[in-house]
Amino acid sequence: MIRSVVRGYGSCLPRRVVTNKELEGVIDTTDEWIIQRTGIRQRYVAADDETTCSLGEGAARAALEKAGLTPDDIDLIIVATSTPDNTFPAAAVDIQNRLGMRHGAAFDVQAVCTGFVYALTTADAYLRGGLAKRALVIGSETFSRILDWTDRTTCVLFGDGAGAIVLEAVESSGGLGDRGVLASKLRSDGCHKDKLYVDGGPSSTQTVGHLRMQGREVFKHAVGMITDVIESVFDATGMSADDIDWFVPHQANKRIIDASARKLGIDPEKVVITVERYGNTSAASIPLALVDALEDGRIKQNDIVLLEAMGGGFTWGAVMVRW
Repeated sequence: MIRSVVRGYGSCLPRRVVTNKELEGVIDTTDEWIIQRTGIRQRYVAADDETTCSLGEGAARAALEKAGLTPDDIDLIIVATSTPDNTFPAAAVDIQNRLGMRHGAAFDVQAVCTGFVYALTTADAYLRGGLAKRALVIGSETFSRILDWTDRTTCVLFGDGAGAIVLEAVESSGGLGDRGVLASKLRSDGCHKDKLYVDGGPSSTQTVGHLRMQGREVFKHAVGMITDVIESVFDATGMSADDIDWFVPHQANKRIIDASARKLGIDPEKVVITVERYGNTSAASIPLALVDALEDGRIKQNDIVLLEAMGGGFTWGAVMVRW
């Protein structure tokens, strides 16, 4: 059978770092309040010349370099984003053009913070189905563009950035000892739309709109939904929390991460946490966390890595990968 194996990874961040202290001078908040409730200490904010597509291009080029490949070796690009440069064409098509790639296919996936998990699962299906040989999977966001900077309950939470991986279809025996994507589970439930959404759009208001969130409601649902899909992935692989080497969750809030790991029985030493440096970068948060853990040597080849996320909609999902 075919397995989708990770061949390369990369990230790209805006130049500007915005600390909690800096935000104290802009809105009614404090560094202590933000850290206590979220674990966030700083975030990156894109400048006018830094966009979702330019950051996505940077992450893609870094991932290709790490894989020892060029755009000519890629035949599929999937970009997870909720903040594309344009309503259309897709950010993926723009990044394809920036890379000088004139072949293959490129499209976006919109599942908000779960976007990277959805994009990775979609790319895996394409590779296993023989529709592509190598795929760039990118999570790129500029959430600073859709924040209401007078709303202290939301604007302190989010940041900008991009991360990417290169997936390659590799023949394998089909056993759990083989490298690649082992299992995935995706879910959604649109009845929760009003708990986390953007109050604008081309068809409704003809404006971009701003992010709106019922924080307590999101927190209330998050832990249960996250554990639900992870337990489904455990069932699909016959594994348990003891079998994984690293847990790389969506970086929304440290309290949600800690509560989820505790409920699942995952050792805190196995949890990769980057929310303190990047804030919530939505679809970019998992690949950014992966790159950090790979660059510092924590994640090694053949490690079992569990990814999970939950986002507006609600959407949620999990993927198990043998690195």
